[in-house]
Amino acid sequence: ALSLKYADGSSEVVVTDRSWKVCESPITYSSIYGGEDYDAGKYQVSWMNPGFDDDSWKTPVIAKTGMELKAQVSAPLTVRDILPVVRKYKNSKGNWVFDFGQNFSGIIRLKVKGHSGHKITMKPGELLEKDSTVNQRASGGPYLWNYTLSGKGVEEWQPQFTYYGFRYVEVSDIEKLELIELAGMHTTNSAPEAGSFSCSLPMFNKIYELIDWSIRSNLASILTDCPHREKLGWLEVAHLMQHAMQYRYQLDGLYSKVMGDIKDSQTQEGIVPSIAPEYVRFADGFENSPEWGSAFIIIPWYVYRWYGDKSLLSAYYPYMKRYLEYLSTRADNYIVAYGLGDWFDLGPKHPGYSQLTSNGVTSTGMYYYNASIMSQIAKLLGEEKDEERFTQLATCIRKAYNKKFYNTATKQYDRNSQTANAISLYFGLVEEQNREVVYQNLINDIKNRNYALTSGDIGYRYLLRVLEENGDSDIIYKMNTKYDVPGYGWQLAYGATALTESWQAYGFVSNNHCMLGHLMEWFFSGLGGISQQRESVGFKKIKIKPQMPIGINSASTSYTSPYGDIACRWVRKSGKIRLYVQIPANSEAIVYLPAKAAEEITESGIPLKDVGECRILETHNENYILVSVGSGNYIFEV
Repeated sequence: ALSLKYADGSSEVVVTDRSWKVCESPITYSSIYGGEDYDAGKYQVSWMNPGFDDDSWKTPVIAKTGMELKAQVSAPLTVRDILPVVRKYKNSKGNWVFDFGQNFSGIIRLKVKGHSGHKITMKPGELLEKDSTVNQRASGGPYLWNYTLSGKGVEEWQPQFTYYGFRYVEVSDIEKLELIELAGMHTTNSAPEAGSFSCSLPMFNKIYELIDWSIRSNLASILTDCPHREKLGWLEVAHLMQHAMQYRYQLDGLYSKVMGDIKDSQTQEGIVPSIAPEYVRFADGFENSPEWGSAFIIIPWYVYRWYGDKSLLSAYYPYMKRYLEYLSTRADNYIVAYGLGDWFDLGPKHPGYSQLTSNGVTSTGMYYYNASIMSQIAKLLGEEKDEERFTQLATCIRKAYNKKFYNTATKQYDRNSQTANAISLYFGLVEEQNREVVYQNLINDIKNRNYALTSGDIGYRYLLRVLEENGDSDIIYKMNTKYDVPGYGWQLAYGATALTESWQAYGFVSNNHCMLGHLMEWFFSGLGGISQQRESVGFKKIKIKPQMPIGINSASTSYTSPYGDIACRWVRKSGKIRLYVQIPANSEAIVYLPAKAAEEITESGIPLKDVGECRILETHNENYILVSVGSGNYIFEV
């Protein structure tokens, strides 16, 4: 229906009914999973103009549906970039292969001239076979674009109701045509950019682009896993990559849409499926895994902390409670042990189900994290009884978790994997007296592997969080500047232009996934130094603490918070560190300056102690001098 309001104050609602007419479209086939066919010969000129003869058009069939129509709250899709062809050549079959040089989500724009009735077939793909034919084995097929010419001069066409993830397009049957242009059109959610990052290490800038292309390629009307094979809303990405993506893009609208989809997909028993919307029901652990379903509780809490908006908490609180209650029905003495676990971790076998970490570690860890978050949400919403109940539940889970997974003799969790240690530390499951030894176990494992990672889809975000929180960005640097073991460098070495589904950049799985893009968060919060203080909401109280591993001499980061632009830029040169900081109006910040004494620091050339806008905080931190500042621009030199 179309609601019209006229200048004279009157209104009219135009509704599709049997007074409308229909005819066969030039789009003869369209599928989000199969492609699109267009026959330009079937296009009826002037069909949109007054006076068009529609006598041959038919009366429509009225379809009945119980579907509820909702206004779109997420930003619409847009064509963000036009990618030119960087290379073209004939393959072994005599077809032309067009290489856009970048794996991206989108469609093509075709400009061609030829005779009527000639059909061009275009086959997109991420990878090529050895004979230079397009490979769709891991990205889903057959997926094709077919265009049949009208023969009327230069013809322009682009698919309208489908898209794919691809770098290459193999085109057949164009020898007798004049192919004027084939361009790539990168389609993505039009959420505004919110942040930027760059540093002095080219490899990290490449990794940043690698992750960013995969984020953009999977920001659609839902947050997808990949832009080709499935295009499904796997929920673990939605919360594990949430901070990383929110640093880059304004995503409150998208997350409002995601929460609505989850609520619509929740069952009467309280189950949250691993994908939302639940277009298909999976099995073998895929249909319902706690590390995925927990997005229902984690997402709105992160949105509140990030944007200061608690509307999602209020709207979905009863349904979030129902999910936590469902997890309790799956618990055996407070231990939840089912699902996919640390998906695609690096073990001895091909990636898939968790190999190095028991399922109960990640699923019970998430169960505890959910209970802890729900107690805080209940307090925020004034639900005192729930707050007490969830706090008690979290206490019971923590006790059971340590009894089940912590070996008091070896002082190790589970099998001492990076994921088991990191999750135990990040979620606050480790008893205070054991934190130091557990963290040392984590560091020892990383060093004993020559700084190789093993964590998968679930664990890697928490591994980076724990290392950053403990000031060990030098270890993060060493782990992520390697080309000789699976990881980001390995993917770059294999020629990836978007983040791949597996650390190993295997060709038999997707080559455009954002599920392992957690280093993006560290680029902003660790290396870039922009985060918020523990008690802060909506970046009201900012934390500026760039970590500066040896090997990187500068970094520049910005983020547009709800209060305005935050910027942190640092340069290390000739034994001195210069730190440029911008704090927006109506907010404040604590700046961590790497110095032993305040006498080593100046602000805009003035000794720090003489700068009235800077208040030196009394702390016992031997590595940093902490300075409280209000809004404004600052130039610190150490």
